Amino acid sequence: MAFGRMGDTSEPMSDMNVIPLVDVMLVLLVIFIITAPVISHSVDLDLPQATSEPVDELPDSVTLSLDGSGDLYWNNESVSLERLPARLRDALEAQPDIAIYLRADRDTRYERLARVMAEVRQSGVSRMAFVSEPEGEQ
Repeated sequence: MAFGRMGDTSEPMSDMNVIPLVDVMLVLLVIFIITAPVISHSVDLDLPQATSEPVDELPDSVTLSLDGSGDLYWNNESVSLERLPARLRDALEAQPDIAIYLRADRDTRYERLARVMAEVRQSGVSRMAFVSEPEGEQ
């Protein structure tokens, strides 16, 4: 296949060469594909405030609290993470439909919160809720 014109060759070519444009666009596409996951993981979050319907805590419920240093409290009584599964089993035996309310300080490490949530789920508790302050109350 020949590129060119038949006939008079003294006229300038008026066709646009799009090959360099396509090359640049493909390079940009590859750059965006590589950098997009990095950009989405660098978001700063401040989760503890939420606007939702207030829920009254039931009398057959337990409040687990995590302070900023990662200490765990069972209804305002200090408890270790190793002792938590036994306490949860005892609470489930006494009340099978128990609700767990999880409160966490804004400075609590997510890893610690995830471990507590995993322990609650592994113990068989089916109802777990997060406690947050309404927006504007600080």
